[in-house]
Amino acid sequence: MTQIPGRQSFTNAEWRMIQDHRTPVQVQRLLTAMPYNWERDGGTLRSFREVIKRNEAHCLEAALAATVILEQHGYPPLLLSLESWDKLDHVIFVFRKQGLWGSIARSRDLGLHGRRPIFRTLRQLAWSYYDPYVDFSGRLIGYGLGNLYELGKYDWRFSARNVLKVENYLREIPHRAIRSSDRRYEQLHERYKAFKKANPDKAAAYYNNRAQWML
Repeated sequence: MTQIPGRQSFTNAEWRMIQDHRTPVQVQRLLTAMPYNWERDGGTLRSFREVIKRNEAHCLEAALAATVILEQHGYPPLLLSLESWDKLDHVIFVFRKQGLWGSIARSRDLGLHGRRPIFRTLRQLAWSYYDPYVDFSGRLIGYGLGNLYELGKYDWRFSARNVLKVENYLREIPHRAIRSSDRRYEQLHERYKAFKKANPDKAAAYYNNRAQWML
């Protein structure tokens, strides 16, 4: 385990944010309100410090921000990699409350945000993302749990550079397969295509597991 940074490592603005966001629900609200990073000037993988400074994040950047904030409140730096067959993977911060798993996440898609801590296993948590993951090309095929302390002294909290080692690490950790029927996938795929044809500017929000979502 690496040493958890103390107050002196943070700017005043960062520390106020950390003190104002002590629970997963509060952090999810913070990230949901934050503009999405569309990477219009090229790919990025920003640390917590850069996310807060720029006030925008994509999924992995948001997961890193959640990790640093909640690390200060006793949560281990656990990230779950959700693997898709189109190589457009999703990364979420995961935590446990009273033995049950929940998550914090940011995405372009409403259904890929955080989950309430109601899942007995990580597989159940990962499966809750299966239906919302199906779009024109996405389909979940696996999940893997990573602990950022395994990166040792690598600076994923404050670096001014892209923290590409985090992405590489999450790709290399073992992933367990998520198996689903082709028929189920095809039904979801056709439903999504029909929805987007009728509503090209709207995000799909018709999923039946919305009670599991964090917000």
